[in-house]
Amino acid sequence: MLADSYGRVATDLRVSLTDRCNLRCSYCMPAEGLAWLPGPDQLTDDELIRLLRIGTADLGITEVRFTGGEPLLRRGLVDIVARTAALSPRPEISLTTNGIGLARLAEPLHAAGLDRINVSLDTLDAATFVTLARRDRLADVLDGLAAAAATRLAPVKVNAVLMRGVNDHEAAGLLRFCLDRGYQLRFIEQMPLDAQHGWRRANMITADEILAALSEEFSLTPDDPAGRGSAPAEAFLVDGGPDRVGVIGSVTRPFCGACDRVRLTADGQVRNCLFATAESDLRTPLRAGADDGDLADRWRRAVASKLPGHGINDPGFLQPARPMSAIGG
Repeated sequence: MLADSYGRVATDLRVSLTDRCNLRCSYCMPAEGLAWLPGPDQLTDDELIRLLRIGTADLGITEVRFTGGEPLLRRGLVDIVARTAALSPRPEISLTTNGIGLARLAEPLHAAGLDRINVSLDTLDAATFVTLARRDRLADVLDGLAAAAATRLAPVKVNAVLMRGVNDHEAAGLLRFCLDRGYQLRFIEQMPLDAQHGWRRANMITADEILAALSEEFSLTPDDPAGRGSAPAEAFLVDGGPDRVGVIGSVTRPFCGACDRVRLTADGQVRNCLFATAESDLRTPLRAGADDGDLADRWRRAVASKLPGHGINDPGFLQPARPMSAIGG
């Protein structure tokens, strides 16, 4: 197993397929973009599938979530999903995307074996979308959501980040939009993972603020807290249910004690926490001829050193050198 010294066991693997993205969201990267990883530095499809096989067969990984950057930009994505679905034991396979290109890929991805999908949608206003993402692509995102819902990937999950003075007035509207279409909405507190290191706690819309805004138009009651397990989102019944809305308070309501996640970057580095300041290299030994047992041992050691929490609320907190686009969510 991938166990740490605090009794947590990692079973949920987040895999960044690329650090590239076709948006420039202000809470993630600067307007001019970033220097992308060179192609040779990224894991090949075969290297990636080998590590996934080790993770699922030898280390107890039961869920694989593909992220980016923007994972739909990864060439061969459908084949990667199909090869992951062919692993034994088969993991649950999900994907987090900005939705651009999903209208074309939703059905092929489902046919290849994708089980679930999360789409980022921070606003329903086209002008605000341009302000946040610095691209005029809201219509493409909405088309992608509709296409995913039309497949058996439904119910589609939607992730939203509220920014003070930009889209923080849209909480109730986003929820109503999702309820009307059968999407499951989760609000996420903005985290200090932007490339420009411009995150400030005072500018963050907190979980309490999100719930207060929603409560102006909806009746919210906590769903069964005991059933949350390691899920990052606190779930609330909307107007008595059965519809729910989730709030992920990564900063103000950390859930590190129940974390079951580990991350693999596009260039083959293991990160035992989203906010880790150190990584463990699997790509170099893999390319040097390491056998599966050696790679598994390296992976175990990487997870064993996981800290008790992300430390955002500690006075000495240091933001990771890599931004979210290079880590994977």
